[in-house]
Amino acid sequence: MSGETQGAEFTFKDLLRASWVRTSIKLGLLATVVGLVFIWLLKVFNFAAAPLFENMEIFLANYGLAGIFILTVLSGTIIPLGSPALVAAASIFLDPLPLAIVASIGFTVGMSINYLLAYWLGRPFVIKRISSERLDEITRIWSKWGLIIYVLFGLTPVLPVELLSFVCGLLKTRATTFLILSFVPRFVVFTLFAYFGQYLGDWIAG
Repeated sequence: MSGETQGAEFTFKDLLRASWVRTSIKLGLLATVVGLVFIWLLKVFNFAAAPLFENMEIFLANYGLAGIFILTVLSGTIIPLGSPALVAAASIFLDPLPLAIVASIGFTVGMSINYLLAYWLGRPFVIKRISSERLDEITRIWSKWGLIIYVLFGLTPVLPVELLSFVCGLLKTRATTFLILSFVPRFVVFTLFAYFGQYLGDWIAG
């Protein structure tokens, strides 16, 4: 990897103190609580036939995996669509394994867009997307942990791995390494969420 910036030692505690990491964790936990309450209400009040489910079923009947691919491409950029939750919801109507594969490919394509834009347009572009202060903070984290932190973020649904894809492009990470480490962690996450979503769908309908 070229162009890597050396910085001060950056511990895991420092990572958790970063405002953007704390915000992501808080929002992720809040979304999890809201989602669990929503699922419980669906079960208790027998909303399995509610318009929400009907509309989702119509969307997936019309667009299927192609629709999921487009949505996860957008999620892989900086658009916060909540791709793991999207996969869990879609698994109620789609086969989990093909769903996880297509979602992982789509998310990787979105991350690759970030990577290429940062690679070609450089630091000024990245600063416009994520701010100079946040970029410096992420770069210090990267100088300490390198690709390990990228895998960790990829495996943790509430952490914004999308931001790190900009840094990968800016630091000109090897493309094959970037693609593998973008796809594999998200495939693990999406597979777990897909089968979990299928289980929840059966539980709600049961």
